[in-house]
Amino acid sequence: MTGLQDKLTPQQVEDFGRELDEIRQRIVADLGQVDVDYIHNVIKTQRALEVAGRGLLFAGFFPPAWVAGVAALSVAKILDNMEIGHNVMHGQYDWTRDPALSSQKFEWDTVAPSENWRHSHNYIHHTYTNILDKDRDIGYGVLRIDPAQKWNPYYLGNPVYATLLALFFQWGVMLHDLEFDRVVKGERKWSDNKEVGLKMLKKAGRQVGKDYVLFPLLTGPLAPLTFLGNATANLTRNLWAFSIIFCGHFPADVESFTEEETENESRGQWYLRQILGSANITGGKLFHLMTGNLSHQIEHHLFPDIPARRYPEIAGEVRAICEKYGLPYNTGPLHKQLFSVAKKIVKLALPWNGEPRTPATVESDKTLRAA
Repeated sequence: MTGLQDKLTPQQVEDFGRELDEIRQRIVADLGQVDVDYIHNVIKTQRALEVAGRGLLFAGFFPPAWVAGVAALSVAKILDNMEIGHNVMHGQYDWTRDPALSSQKFEWDTVAPSENWRHSHNYIHHTYTNILDKDRDIGYGVLRIDPAQKWNPYYLGNPVYATLLALFFQWGVMLHDLEFDRVVKGERKWSDNKEVGLKMLKKAGRQVGKDYVLFPLLTGPLAPLTFLGNATANLTRNLWAFSIIFCGHFPADVESFTEEETENESRGQWYLRQILGSANITGGKLFHLMTGNLSHQIEHHLFPDIPARRYPEIAGEVRAICEKYGLPYNTGPLHKQLFSVAKKIVKLALPWNGEPRTPATVESDKTLRAA
């Protein structure tokens, strides 16, 4: 931690948490038909783009049609994964009681089974955000992305691993649930992965069959072009999702924490950790839509179950609260945040680029009770 939170007394932490709670309560009370109409319109747009993309690939012998088809299918996959799938599976629309918007029933267009993802992301990542050895999204089990991670020669390949993860991101997200790193350390048995692995094989089989067998065969002699088009759309989605997600937690000034620092957190302290451990990306309305509003990662981590379309309207308030309490609000354009992440990945591949962590400076409830 940087020590900025030294400015917060226990009373300030409580007041800080209460102000954020008030924002949440106001937005929840205001949810209604406009939010339902919004997500339904996004779903309709996504489906129309997918149909258009698949249809245009039937004319893939004509280069402009192939390019347009790939572009439409790429956007459809991005919308499905980011603004629709990610947010619906967070329970952002469970209050509608619409089965099509149920977090427990929704399945998305990617190889990672939704059930596995809800556990690793909604529970593990959002509960233990940026807590070393608890949040498995720190480095995804393959990267050294924080100076507190002990260096070993394996990490010399950091830039290569990051590039491969970006190119095959949907597969990385799927395999993330197998926890290979824990298996290697002897903390988990291969047999523990049987049920999770079977779900992966089933879902991956459906996805591969759809994109690389069924739809190519439907286009007859154009099958190779359709195969290539689908692969390009998946690659585009992978690179985009990787970029947005890594910019949400790994730019230079984002902090990490130890289990000891976060023991017995109050609500205010939990909010504080989410802000210090997250970063936003600036941009326009279309950009925010294409990121699934994960460009408002700070607001998302504060209120993960509030419809993401609401994040832009509360971002100014959240930033003002941060300024009021002397807390950082990490934000910047995509190129700046992405460069910061890339620089960190390269830097931390080397053994002399680790930094000792500053001890925690926000007193936990346990410390206060002992005082």
